[in-house]
Amino acid sequence: MRAVQANGNGLSDARLIPFVPIPPEEGQLRLDLLAMTINPADLLMLEGKYGVKPRNAFIPGAEAVARVAEIGAGVTGFAIGDLVIPMAGSCWVETMTVPIQQVIRLQGDVDLKQAAMLKANPATALVMLRDICDLQPGDWVALNAANSAVGQNVIRIAATRDINVLSIVRSATASDQARAAGGRNVVIDDGTPAGIDTDTPLVRIAFDAIGGVATERLGARVENGGTVVTYGLLSGDAPRLTAHDLVFRGLNLRGFWLASWFGQTPPDEIAATYGELADWLSEGAIGAPVAATYDIGDFAQAIAHAAQEGRDGKILLTGAGWPG
Repeated sequence: MRAVQANGNGLSDARLIPFVPIPPEEGQLRLDLLAMTINPADLLMLEGKYGVKPRNAFIPGAEAVARVAEIGAGVTGFAIGDLVIPMAGSCWVETMTVPIQQVIRLQGDVDLKQAAMLKANPATALVMLRDICDLQPGDWVALNAANSAVGQNVIRIAATRDINVLSIVRSATASDQARAAGGRNVVIDDGTPAGIDTDTPLVRIAFDAIGGVATERLGARVENGGTVVTYGLLSGDAPRLTAHDLVFRGLNLRGFWLASWFGQTPPDEIAATYGELADWLSEGAIGAPVAATYDIGDFAQAIAHAAQEGRDGKILLTGAGWPG
């Protein structure tokens, strides 16, 4: 078995290492990982730029899809071959052994590529739409980087709840991607002083993936007393709002990190959230495009591809059990 090991010293610093399977003990499962996602957060981890920095060598990767390969003593409710989502990190590896509490079992046949991307982006989209403010059918939300995986899932999930979305992108190509996800109110922010040209209403809440001046421009589309949620920093700059927006319009600026949500949420609520997402996944109601898959042995090419601007989907690593 193989794994990718990194030290946080740059995108080209990682290496492939052998990885010995660990037999499951009581209450554990050994998983064969099929596909593992490369997310922007993973690239930041490789560069040592993420908000949480490992102190030692580590195996990157926050999400994947796997099959149950071995079952430990005392485990019920699982069978060899079951598809699962491992909730622990360190997923750029072909096998892992985890407690049963750290997996979500998937029912029936699902798209393996989409299942590999279920843990992070769809969950981020759902929780931000559901838990931060009491959105009702007919309400409006806005987001930048609407062509991103989180953005496309916000568009899709909002549609299931009759919530209107103002989708802000930076290019015509990104506009096409957001519209392909179901976006009906898509505008291009060209960065000019005139701001975002749209006749849509001001929104109750806005989701910011970029930071810097983009947060300020997004805030201009939020109604008085509304909230801007920063969940990503694609620009590398800290989010900011104007003094006018903060003082005289009463806007709220807050952050969201899915890892914190895991730490603050009861296990049964987490399971229910992913159960809902898994149902939507099987129905094809959520998801995002995949640009390419690479065998884990070709991880360097996969990382380089994932770091390219303008790519038209996620990059996945695949393990020895990948059916393709």
